[in-house]
Amino acid sequence: MILDASPARERWFVGLGAASAFVAVAAGAFGAHGLRDALPADRLEVFETAARYQMFHALSLIVAGMFSVRRRGRGAPAAGWLFLIGTVLFSGSLYALALSGVRAFGAVTPVGGVAWLVGWAFLGLSAMKPRVIIAEIEPEEVITVGIEDVEDVEATSHNP
Repeated sequence: MILDASPARERWFVGLGAASAFVAVAAGAFGAHGLRDALPADRLEVFETAARYQMFHALSLIVAGMFSVRRRGRGAPAAGWLFLIGTVLFSGSLYALALSGVRAFGAVTPVGGVAWLVGWAFLGLSAMKPRVIIAEIEPEEVITVGIEDVEDVEATSHNP
């Protein structure tokens, strides 16, 4: 399912976060050097806001990916998807607004902002969940053991 935690989901979110950070850096450089003389100051500021918030949420997507297999529950995967959706809607609409001047794109921006806010709430809730210990057996075979399970094993494995 889309919200199930797995090593593949972790790789997916971390990879998308890194790609989004790459795009944010490129957009920031393009805005600073390529658009400075081409856009009015107010639209250039909108473009820079899009790049800045994209970078923040690229990093949050990487964190959500790392949490997705290290915390119990579906909060971190939900946060990852919300950060991704928020980036497309918030930053995407601001890039479109800045480059085209069409103000109607600004109507989409708050929806992306709400997705980010809900994503942060899910990530925060996920951080409160118990940690999952991951033990690799074979390269393709991963088992997870909760902290409570490890304590039970330690308590029973010490025979006097």
